Amino acid sequence: MNQLVVKQTAILSSILGGILGLLTLIPFVRNFSFMLLILYISAVVIVYMKKNDLIGIIDVKEGAILGAIIGFISFIAFSIVFVPLVALVGLIFKGYYTFGITYMLKVSGFFVLVMLVVFLAILSALMNAFAGLVTAYIYEILSGVKKVENENIDFEIKE
Repeated sequence: MNQLVVKQTAILSSILGGILGLLTLIPFVRNFSFMLLILYISAVVIVYMKKNDLIGIIDVKEGAILGAIIGFISFIAFSIVFVPLVALVGLIFKGYYTFGITYMLKVSGFFVLVMLVVFLAILSALMNAFAGLVTAYIYEILSGVKKVENENIDFEIKE
């Protein structure tokens, strides 16, 4: 797999994870955005990259690898944005729904919170690997084009 594709994927997934971190603060959107982050964010990023010709033909294995990368990085970016904002809102409004994270920071410390975030990021990577695999498989079926073994052409450079 091309390193440029991996870097573009990492940048897109971190931006989308940060946006979902902000959106999850809204109580009415909270459940939908979190489920989107855990289950479907890789499909969204892969479809976006295919629509804008940022990625070429990918097979099922590459779709699963890209999905795992997208899931892990987007959840880490989500946590970097969401957790400090939730702690701040929890300190300002004592009865707010996010008081549990503020309490966890006070009682158990920063290390337990980091362990929880890494564990959930691995879980997100697993779920998004499957979603990326399914997305690549659907693109393979719809386009009717399979990637030939040892073919390493991912994109075209236009001058």
